[in-house]
Amino acid sequence: MDIGQSPGEFTINSLRKSLKQYAKPELRQAVWQVVNSLVPYLALWALLVYMIKQDYNLALTLPFILLASLFLVRIFIIFHDCAHGSFFAASLGNKILGYVTGILTFTPYSYWQNNHLVHHGTYADLDYRGVGDIWTLTVEEYRALSKMKRLAYRLYRNPFVFLGIGPGYSFLITQRFLHQWEGKNERFSAAVTNLAILVIIVMASLTIGLRAYLLIQIPIMLIAGAIGVWLFYVQHQFQGVYWSRHEAWDPVKAAMVGSSFYKLPKVLQWFTGNIGFHHVHHVLPRIPNYKLQQSYDATPAMQTVPPLTLRGSLKSLHLNLWDEKQQTLVSFRSLREPVR
Repeated sequence: MDIGQSPGEFTINSLRKSLKQYAKPELRQAVWQVVNSLVPYLALWALLVYMIKQDYNLALTLPFILLASLFLVRIFIIFHDCAHGSFFAASLGNKILGYVTGILTFTPYSYWQNNHLVHHGTYADLDYRGVGDIWTLTVEEYRALSKMKRLAYRLYRNPFVFLGIGPGYSFLITQRFLHQWEGKNERFSAAVTNLAILVIIVMASLTIGLRAYLLIQIPIMLIAGAIGVWLFYVQHQFQGVYWSRHEAWDPVKAAMVGSSFYKLPKVLQWFTGNIGFHHVHHVLPRIPNYKLQQSYDATPAMQTVPPLTLRGSLKSLHLNLWDEKQQTLVSFRSLREPVR
C-alpha cells in the first residue's frame, strides 16, 4: 500500500498508540549498547596510538580509522537518543551520557538537542525550514536568487562540499564558537564541551603527542561526520519525499512519507543504531534506537513504507530543489535554463 496516496487510513495518534509499548527504555539494553560502542572505540584509539608511535605506515592505520569512525557514528546515535530522553528512563542519566557522548563527537549537547527538537516540529514544512535541517530551496526561490546566491546554493548542495568540507567545518569549527548560542543552556553545554575537548588535547599533547592525536582524531571526525551528514541527508531528501506548506502540513504524511525507511545491510544497520527506521522514529521519537527494529517488525502500519536501498539512495545526490507544482524534488538540470 502507498501511504502517500491514502493517508486517511491512519492518524498520528493511532500510529503512536500502536508504537507506545516500545517507547520504554530498558536499562540492560542501554548499558550493553554503551559498552559495545564505547569500549571498542576506545580500544581502537589505543591501537591507533600504538601504531602511530611505532611508526607504522599511515596507510595501514586507515582500516582501523574507518572502523573507529563507524563506532563514533554509533556513539552519536546514543547521543541522539539521550537528546530525545529515550535512551535511559532517568532524565539525569540521559543528560550525563549526552554530555559525555557530545564531547566524544565534538557536539554541544543542549545546543544540538534544542535544534534537533525544533527539526522534529518543522520537518517537511516548507514554511519552517532552516533549523536542524539541510538547506533546501523551492524551484521558484532558486530562480529568484542572484547569480552569486545561486552559486552558493549549488556549492552547498554539491556532494564534495556537504560530505567533504561541510562535516569538518561544522563539527570541528562552527560548533566551537559560543557566540552562536544565545540560550543559557546552549552556552553552558558549548562551554563544557569546548573545555573538555581542550583538556583532552592538552593531555594528549603531554602523553601521546599532539601529532599522534591529530592524525587519529581529525580523520575519524571527518569520516564519521560525512557518514552522519549523509544519513541525515537521505532521511528527508529522496525520491518521493513529502513536503508541504504549513497550512496543508499532514503529520502522518510528514512521518511516513517525509522520512525514509533506509534499509541498510545488517552490519551498517548495527553501526548506525537502526536510524534507518527513520519513519518510525518520527512517528514516535521516544522509542530508543535499540527497539526500532522490534517496533517495526511488530507494527504492520510501519511496514507499508517502501524501503530506500543503499543503491537507490545515491539518486538523492541529484535532487536539489523542491518543485511545488509537481510536488517532488528535482535536479538543477531539470530546470533547463542557464544560471543568470
